[in-house]
Amino acid sequence: MVSYDIVDDSRRRRLQKILEGYGERVQYSVFECDISDLQYRDLRQKVLSTVDSGCDSVRFYPLCKACSGKIEYSGNGSIKEDDRFFII
Repeated sequence: MVSYDIVDDSRRRRLQKILEGYGERVQYSVFECDISDLQYRDLRQKVLSTVDSGCDSVRFYPLCKACSGKIEYSGNGSIKEDDRFFII
């Protein structure tokens, strides 16, 4: 799972495009990404090279299989299950 708070609109749009290539937006600034270790390393590098660490904030939340199985939600959407990948 990746969440962010980006100050600049242009940088925020670039980050959103990157994240859309790896996962699904589940809230305005939160993406769930079912990706491999290699894809995670690639995603992390792209994200960190896009953000301004002086004023932006990005958080990566790796979730183990046990934790991802305990996700609760209310409203629209669903929780995807695929044993080949893990949610970050």
